[in-house]
Amino acid sequence: MGGVVSGILIVSAVIFVGYLAARLRILGPEVQGALTRTAYYVTNPALLFTVVAGSDIRAALGTDAPLALLSAAIVGLLYCLASFLFFRRPVAETAVGAMASSYANANNIGIPVSLYAVGTAQHVAPVLLVQLLVMAPFYLTVMGLASGSRLSWKKTLVTPFANPMIIASALGVVVALTGWDAPDLLQKPIDMLAAGAVPMVLLAFGLSLAGRAPLQKGDGRTETFVATFLKIAGMPLIVWVLGRFVFGLEGQHLLASVIMAALPTAQNVFLFASPYGRGMTVARDVILCTTVLSVGALVVVAWLVG
Repeated sequence: MGGVVSGILIVSAVIFVGYLAARLRILGPEVQGALTRTAYYVTNPALLFTVVAGSDIRAALGTDAPLALLSAAIVGLLYCLASFLFFRRPVAETAVGAMASSYANANNIGIPVSLYAVGTAQHVAPVLLVQLLVMAPFYLTVMGLASGSRLSWKKTLVTPFANPMIIASALGVVVALTGWDAPDLLQKPIDMLAAGAVPMVLLAFGLSLAGRAPLQKGDGRTETFVATFLKIAGMPLIVWVLGRFVFGLEGQHLLASVIMAALPTAQNVFLFASPYGRGMTVARDVILCTTVLSVGALVVVAWLVG
């Protein structure tokens, strides 16, 4: 548990630096955008490439990817059931809530937490691939159809494969499966860029928290509470049960899988909901609430599972 707690404290300290820099107006909103774009297009793909290239791909895809997909589907269905029985929300808003309850921040928060808490980020890539290749296209399709938008099936299918992190992960898979060793003139620059990914995304995330207050008066509080509970408590429990008794995971592998499930909701959920103008308040509030509560959740996971 000590490694997880240390990892959380280290990650939280860098996030706090970003938050403090925004509150003191040392760094403005334009810096957050620049950091986010740089991390999205440059440093995070470099880090994912190095992580995936050095991973046991066959083992990861054999357990981590199916576990991530199955647990996310169960949590999403539970939210949809609650919405159908109690909230009575339209399909688009229900899709946003289901996505918020099951779509983990595997990239911005998962990579640094895994690196510092478990010692490896190899379990991040399968979760990220499942989310970008399966979950994102599915929920975007549902939101588009439910909102009455004209949907381009070609764009829906092609967009995930144009994602720089997917491209980097795919290249990493090729390197891992072939056993190819990149020459130093190529690998060293990639390693240098990868080293900047973690602090960059954490600073950007800290900047984004300044001046944001969740759970304002209005609709969506109950949905926010339910989605937050499912993400922080329900999903880790489901992953532990499936991982332990269905996939036969033990030790560090099981701990890493449950840690991934206890991560907060990804900011991508808000970005996906924004073009349709549906469920944006719930998405924003779930992201903020799960981010705050995930610290305690990760400590509990480390204590119980570790």
